[in-house]
Amino acid sequence: MSDHEFAARIAAAKRDGSFAALAEGIPYARFLGFSLRTDAGPDGPDGRGALLGVLAYAQRNIGNAALPALHGGTLAALLELTAMFELLWRADTPKLPKVIGCTIDYLRSAKPQDTFAAAQLVRQGRRVAPLRVLAWQDDRSRPVASATVQFLVG
Repeated sequence: MSDHEFAARIAAAKRDGSFAALAEGIPYARFLGFSLRTDAGPDGPDGRGALLGVLAYAQRNIGNAALPALHGGTLAALLELTAMFELLWRADTPKLPKVIGCTIDYLRSAKPQDTFAAAQLVRQGRRVAPLRVLAWQDDRSRPVASATVQFLVG
């Protein structure tokens, strides 16, 4: 997909208020069971609803069958994808941002169930945009992982 086609898809997603179709267009995200949804209300910094990444539970995402617990790489993918889509949702970037740094903190074992994530754009510079991301399951105040992801945007 060219940058022009991608920019047109981003513009359409913003106009329609949904990034769900974009997430479904990424084979890796589809394989993991990743999807996006927006919560109603003005929770976002620009008055739009909050964008949430959702990782649907799937047996293939289990990393430790003895506990059982989700694989750390699966959680990392949830955090990174959520950060990327949050950046695309909030910022005016004409092309897909590239990850240049990612620090993940695994805070507790993630149970075999749906997992959610939300990202916050810290600051958008001309070339770099850092985001903070939090992943949780039952209770948002008890995160299973957090991350800081930096993207090259220019």
